[in-house]
Amino acid sequence: MFGNALIGQSGGPTSVINSSLCGIIEGCVKSKERENPDSAIGKIYGMRFGIEGFMQDMTVDLGAQPEELIERLKKTPSSALGSCRYKLKDADLPKVLAQLKKYDIRYFFLIGGNDTMDTIHRVEKYCREQGYALCGVGVPKTVDNDLFATDHTPGFPSAARYVALSVLQSGILARDMQKVDQYVIFQTVGRSAGWLPASSACAKACEEDAPHIILLPERPFDKEQFLTEVKQAYDRFGWVSIVCGEGVCYADGRSISDSSSKDKFGNVEFGAMAGTSAAFSLHKMISDTFGWRGEFQVTESLLMCAADRAVQQDYDEAFECGKRAVELGLSGTSGVMVTINREGNAPYGYSLGTAPLSDVAGGEKPMPDNYICDDRLFVTEEAIAYLRPLIGELPKYPRL
Repeated sequence: MFGNALIGQSGGPTSVINSSLCGIIEGCVKSKERENPDSAIGKIYGMRFGIEGFMQDMTVDLGAQPEELIERLKKTPSSALGSCRYKLKDADLPKVLAQLKKYDIRYFFLIGGNDTMDTIHRVEKYCREQGYALCGVGVPKTVDNDLFATDHTPGFPSAARYVALSVLQSGILARDMQKVDQYVIFQTVGRSAGWLPASSACAKACEEDAPHIILLPERPFDKEQFLTEVKQAYDRFGWVSIVCGEGVCYADGRSISDSSSKDKFGNVEFGAMAGTSAAFSLHKMISDTFGWRGEFQVTESLLMCAADRAVQQDYDEAFECGKRAVELGLSGTSGVMVTINREGNAPYGYSLGTAPLSDVAGGEKPMPDNYICDDRLFVTEEAIAYLRPLIGELPKYPRL
């Protein structure tokens, strides 16, 4: 069918999310070159600040942007269109449909994670029920890597490299400053999946290297076991490096952080207030138990926008996912998300597929059991084999 396209970005940004945006824009522009003009895209609109901004009639004409600007946008961090974390209500759907009709939107592309896929799924389904022809295709994005049905998500490799480099370099600092600070705790984002803290294991070249302990949200936190392992690492090396996911919980489901703040989706906002992070709680446990001096590093959203540490393969995959979304839409495929399928590790290879939005929306992909050590405090070689091709080579620093 012929009609206009609408593109949006939602949730936490990544270093490569704009590359997906550019892939969609390029696909829309090239659709005008198709032999069948009745199956092409007219105008290309962008949502300002996601579905929330769209309902407030905040749009931008992406087709009017200079080609040179779009090219430079590919490696620009954060979300160029602006983002939101708006929980779409059933009462909003008629308003959304009215806006789609106003701009004659027939192709709807949203770039985002779990909650974003839920949004596009509900909009696409509602339009179908109301008899309004709309092709809705989701493009994956999340630094957490917890999106169901895809090997990994664009944005995760760059964020994982950020974590690995940070732990590698801060580990060298902690080793050399052990007479001042006896331990260091690095916290990553990731509510219920441990992919990002696990990526820190790629920084480890020998036994003494950071990290010594990795705490994952997939496993319950045992305070006594943790403190025992901390003491053993200190006795062996004279210092301790700990990496934790923000959503680590006790066996009864209580978060080890003290945060009680929640977002519009009902999710706990870890670290939303000073002194409420998991890293702060762990720091206090160690200090109270052993009387040591240490530090904690909570990067929060920095790994979502670190273009200086982004992975080229991540940019490329993000762009190709955007282009594929348009191809799917033009072929009449709707109600799906583009997925990445891994074809091999050495050499690394991938292909693109699809998954139904109904399967992806609201789902999560935790780390599999075979990626987590039996003692629950580190990851296996299988996990590292999965992570290394995504992160790329890390620097090798000499030591005296």
